[in-house]
Amino acid sequence: RGLAKKLMRALEDTSENSCRAYFVDLFVRVSNTLAIGMYERLGYSVYRRVLGYYGGEEDAFDMRKALSRDHLKSSIVPLPHPVLPQDLEW
Repeated sequence: RGLAKKLMRALEDTSENSCRAYFVDLFVRVSNTLAIGMYERLGYSVYRRVLGYYGGEEDAFDMRKALSRDHLKSSIVPLPHPVLPQDLEW
């Protein structure tokens, strides 16, 4: 867990300082409760569910963590409904 925490902090620092991002997000299998718990402890929350994200076989949670630019934390307000992979903006 120590390595994961360091890697996530590096990602967050780069996103905030180099990219001036409002949030960091990641996708995790809904069945991966161990990873979900770890990300929650690191400050991430479920933003939305993506139906069939993993090859149509399993859904994903899009988990987000707001960065300091997002003062109102509006980027992490959970969506009330699931989305499809083709609805994701890249």
